[in-house]
Amino acid sequence: MTTTAFADIAEAVDTRAAALRAWPIFGATPPAPATPPAPPAGDAPVTVDDILTQLQAIIDSAGDRPLSEEEAQRYETLEGQLQMVQRNAEIRSRQTAYMTPSPALAAVVHTGAQRNDDALERAFDHYLRTGQQNADIVELRAQGVGTDSAGGYAVPTTMRQKLVERLKAFGGVASAVEEITTATGEPLQWPSIDDTGNAGVIAAEGTAPASGGADLVFGEVTLGAFRYIAPGTGNLPLRVSVDLLQDAAFDVQALVSRKLGQRIGRKQATHWVNGAGTTEPFGLATGTAVSTGTFTSAAPSYDDLVDAVHQLDPEYRTGAVWTFNDATMAMIEKVLDDNGRPLLNPANDGITSGPSNTTLLGYPVIIDQAWATYADNTTGRWGAFGDLQAGYVIRRVKDLTLIVNPYSRANEGQVEYTLWARADGVPQDKSAYRVLHNDAD
Repeated sequence: MTTTAFADIAEAVDTRAAALRAWPIFGATPPAPATPPAPPAGDAPVTVDDILTQLQAIIDSAGDRPLSEEEAQRYETLEGQLQMVQRNAEIRSRQTAYMTPSPALAAVVHTGAQRNDDALERAFDHYLRTGQQNADIVELRAQGVGTDSAGGYAVPTTMRQKLVERLKAFGGVASAVEEITTATGEPLQWPSIDDTGNAGVIAAEGTAPASGGADLVFGEVTLGAFRYIAPGTGNLPLRVSVDLLQDAAFDVQALVSRKLGQRIGRKQATHWVNGAGTTEPFGLATGTAVSTGTFTSAAPSYDDLVDAVHQLDPEYRTGAVWTFNDATMAMIEKVLDDNGRPLLNPANDGITSGPSNTTLLGYPVIIDQAWATYADNTTGRWGAFGDLQAGYVIRRVKDLTLIVNPYSRANEGQVEYTLWARADGVPQDKSAYRVLHNDAD
């Protein structure tokens, strides 16, 4: 054997010995894991409150002057850090939810006792190998959930704690008009005046004016208080059994209150638009000045919409809005320009629409399903345009009143619910908006 061969063997032995000494099983201490590098030092905020404080500090330091380029860049950098911190907190919250056992799931999951023998496992293994069933397999198959006597009685019924409610949109106009609340319901009156038809004149020196002039003519607007009520079957109070209140898996009382309130709101929404007055509120479309230029096409056209805007005095256009129902909005969204393109941009030239910011010719759109749908060859009033805040007022007396009566039907084990509200509405400035309608031709 050569000297080189001996050297190679010795080197291999030394390498193996060194490896054995490094193994914990031979008593060696494993090397400590590398310490991760410390995060870079800095004054960047690490919490949402810290970031918000620094954002506000930038605004406070600027005061009324415009932000400098450095301040604007610092503000935008902090905004990016805020989004990252919020995202990190959300991810950690989701991870905590994943790792937290669900009490509701634990309540309905039943864990059987652990088997101390493996007879069933061996029987099933034998069946897989040979296809032959033994007594254990036959006995197992004899029990089932579908047949009550075979084990179905032992399976509990679990109800999902959720009530599915069908939804239907109503209202919209009430959010755009003036609304006042009074403590009592006596008639509420205030004066009105329309002096827009009068103007001054020129008179020669030392002489009285030869023409013109008119006295001020006042009118009066009156609001009452109609009583709205949401009854149950047969126009009687809504009756709910005590058993249902005690045993239901959800809050029945809250459900009753919410549904009765929705019934009243749904009725009022139709009156704010189409109320006939006298025995109910006057609606937006009742007794008001109708747009002088009518719509004659099968669907609203771009020219008709522009004309409707300019039929309103410019004084009222600053706070003007459109209002109509969703079906009419669908027709308007399909309006095309001369090149067959939807009129989507810009807002002051056409239509922009979205789930939370809908504008038509630059003016916001209020969807209210109480309006009739646009239809050709009719004289229907299908919408309005103008300053509804100045043009219409809703008066409410206090708030909704829920009366719970557990006594009258106590012998039958029922609780009676009655909800009522007092309100009225009336146009207060008929020049502030125009009602849109079709031409019968």
